[in-house]
Amino acid sequence: MLLALILALGGTMFLQKAYTPKLGLDLAGGTTVTLSPVTQNNAAPPDEILDRAVNIIRDRVNGTGISDAEVAKSGDNIIISIPGVGQDEAIKLVATTAELRFRQVLAMEATQPPADLATNPPTPSPSGSPSAQPSGKQSARPSQSAATPSASPTGKALSSALLSPTTAPSAGAPRGSTESGDGQKDGQSAQGDDQARQQDPGEQDNGDAKAQNTRAQNTRGQNAKATPSASPTASTPAITNPNIDTTGIDPQVLEQFNKLDCADPANRGQGVQDDPNKQYAACESDGSFKYVLDVAKVVGTDIDTASAGVRQGTTEWVVQLDFKSKGAGEWSKLTTAAYNSPEPRNKVAVVLDGVVITAPNIISPIPGGRAEITGGFDQASATTLADQLKYGALPLKFNRSSVDTVSSTLGQDQLEGGLIAGLIGLVLVVIYSMLYYRGLGIVAVLSLVVATILTYTAVVVLGHNANFRLSLPHIIGLVVSIGITADSFIVYFERIRDEMKEGRRSLRAAVEVAWVRARRTILIADAVMFIAAIVLYFLAVGGVAGFAFAMGLTTLIDILVVFLFTKPFIALLARLKFFAKGHPLSGLDSERMSEVPSTGHKTTPQEA
Repeated sequence: MLLALILALGGTMFLQKAYTPKLGLDLAGGTTVTLSPVTQNNAAPPDEILDRAVNIIRDRVNGTGISDAEVAKSGDNIIISIPGVGQDEAIKLVATTAELRFRQVLAMEATQPPADLATNPPTPSPSGSPSAQPSGKQSARPSQSAATPSASPTGKALSSALLSPTTAPSAGAPRGSTESGDGQKDGQSAQGDDQARQQDPGEQDNGDAKAQNTRAQNTRGQNAKATPSASPTASTPAITNPNIDTTGIDPQVLEQFNKLDCADPANRGQGVQDDPNKQYAACESDGSFKYVLDVAKVVGTDIDTASAGVRQGTTEWVVQLDFKSKGAGEWSKLTTAAYNSPEPRNKVAVVLDGVVITAPNIISPIPGGRAEITGGFDQASATTLADQLKYGALPLKFNRSSVDTVSSTLGQDQLEGGLIAGLIGLVLVVIYSMLYYRGLGIVAVLSLVVATILTYTAVVVLGHNANFRLSLPHIIGLVVSIGITADSFIVYFERIRDEMKEGRRSLRAAVEVAWVRARRTILIADAVMFIAAIVLYFLAVGGVAGFAFAMGLTTLIDILVVFLFTKPFIALLARLKFFAKGHPLSGLDSERMSEVPSTGHKTTPQEA
């Protein structure tokens, strides 16, 4: 079992190509960001709000307490030190407000027509209004023609990216959206012609003339319908404001929407704290679309947990959300309302810090209080967004006062000193074990080697999967663990000696009896150490929490090594004559194990 654990950790290291542990701020350097709060009238923010912002930022950069990131308040400013990341990543991580809103889309418009729209004119819409998006954009479109079955099981939604490109409809034979309406009219005209042929000649002539006139009018009407979309040019916008359904849209918001220029990244509203109780005009994160959004029915505070993961059956990273009980009900109502609305109001926009990061179609109501956010994430961006949503939005908006790079020159000197101290301590333990326990000292040395391998692989794997970074407090905790591990061996060895000093037990029997008694002592001692580590980890922050984590980790490793290596190895050695007969170099010789009773005779160990 111990070998399987070592192989699993080692295999993980090789698969992830992670061969060295990550280092903390004092050993590897990093970035220090100073944030200044922005308030109305430049007034000082309340201390409780500033403290809340400090706690949220600390949770973001050091939510597990093992990344060695530091967050401190200095006056009205917040100073954040993050190890091992660049300035851009640090700014994105700590300065993002992370205000999340879920808003129904009321209207949308492409900021510039895609190239394919210039060569492939759009088919007229059944409602008479052009589509609000290019064909490459995910959309939900009602299926109104029996000749074109929907790909959606509900018949409600179909991605326009799955539709084949349409060509310009001919003037005499309109296509697509006019099948149900005009087809019915043509059928009625044909039926009228048959009835006219059954009338008298005079009336039939008049009927034929009327029918021809009616067909001519229908043809002109069809040509008129097909004309607007028959010849668009590259300079013609894909959609214009007069064609947007403005029902229920605040005129002021509509005016902001008309003036919104999403082509310029500076005008996309990144970082804007929008009012969730009002409608809002916003841009897509890449500037491709702009939206009119309804009031926010679900907000970030309605989220219970958020996590990053890969969607089943794909390689796409998504952010998975679980809502609280109230949020789950509102989310169900929001998705139901969107599902029952025409395009583009069948979309729900996910707005983060004033910018739409995704606006998916709602192809069915979503009960149960769970949702996914997609948007071209990779592992890092999905994890960052999940952490921001999980730990909450900042209560204030901040400006970056300074961004500095921290050097690790001083930390490298301290690291060398710490490693030398740890090496000296390890050598002293080995020398003491070999001199005092002789042959049994080999067991102690090999046990320390196994513990070292487990500790190193665990630290490397945790570093690349849980962002565990070694700082000087961590290293101190690892050095202290050398004594803890050696103490477990000493307890067991002395129990074996006590059993053999009685002279009535063989070495093999003494090993088993001593293990029963020593096991209880080892577990109690490690339990006390582990409880202390847990208390320190949860009550302390910064370096003290890191020290506690390292100490708790090595305590667990000590238990694994003693139970899975030390005891079985000693039981194996007890079968050898070198130890069973009490060789002078075994550490279990008669001189050490014998006891002088009142008779004056010595007792020697019995061979198994």
